[in-house]
Amino acid sequence: MQAADFWQNHDRAQSVVTRARDLKRTISPALEVGKRLDDLALLAEMTDEGGSVADVDAVEADLASIAAELEKIETRARFKGEHDHLPAFLQIQAGAGGTDASDWAEMMLKMYLRWAERQGYPAEVVDRSEAEEAGIRNAVVRIEGDYAYGRLKAEIGVHRLVRISPFDAAHRRQTSFAAVDVYPDVPEEEIKIQDSDLRVDTFSASGPGGQHVNKTMSAVRFTHLPTGIVVSCQNERSQMRNRKTAMKMLTARLAQRREMELGAEMAKAYQAKGDIAWANQIRSYTLQPYTLVKDHRTDFEMGNANAVLEGQIDGFIEAWLKQSTTKPATKGG
Repeated sequence: MQAADFWQNHDRAQSVVTRARDLKRTISPALEVGKRLDDLALLAEMTDEGGSVADVDAVEADLASIAAELEKIETRARFKGEHDHLPAFLQIQAGAGGTDASDWAEMMLKMYLRWAERQGYPAEVVDRSEAEEAGIRNAVVRIEGDYAYGRLKAEIGVHRLVRISPFDAAHRRQTSFAAVDVYPDVPEEEIKIQDSDLRVDTFSASGPGGQHVNKTMSAVRFTHLPTGIVVSCQNERSQMRNRKTAMKMLTARLAQRREMELGAEMAKAYQAKGDIAWANQIRSYTLQPYTLVKDHRTDFEMGNANAVLEGQIDGFIEAWLKQSTTKPATKGG
């Protein structure tokens, strides 16, 4: 950052500044905890020599506070991937289960938007494809925040819902599936994309109908011919803005592909999705006949399914992070 030509490439410079800020936010709390431990050791020594019960209680309270802070530092230290510190694109796709599956996909979209809100992370739906009867076929959300990609990698895979179907007149239990994919929002200069490698299609944005449907050809779809990766964006009314967002999404997908080629563990997580159906699920959400959300990779579970659907998924993310950085995964993704 001290180099004379540092700001000549503004995008790269901004990326470096952001990375430096993230590293400082990881290191500074660790240094502060070290100082607090030194102070606490001195206080404990003084208390041992004749302190009151109140002094002992104060030491124990400080120790508990430091332990909680260390847990946060340990979690941050688990983010070792090249792109873990970056914003993320999170994609949800309805799978087996008909209308229930598309409704489940929309429920998941709301779950992740609420999670982002709880974290204080800005989130924007950049692409959304409505299903015929209810819910969505597909949606992409861009989420920006502290290690957004590193955290959300835990969600890659097939998610299964069991509930009494609101679309079944006989009120029978229905099992439905949706898949989640996550890829990092990398700087565009990191991945070089040749114009000759792209097929560009424009179309009218879809929507729930009426005044919300864009009648102009503003939606954009990119097909990357060498890899077959397809991305689309229809969130903006401006085709130019949709093209820019679609290019960022394509860059992110290509970066994810490169990262998976270098990291066997992430490749396993991605491949475990396979068909969006029974054999490849990473997590089950049961609403009937009891309520339970269980991750089949870590065995972490929560009985309050409604809280999970309201965005309380940090326990699942942290359990996956601990497992993925301490030993090879033996289940699911």
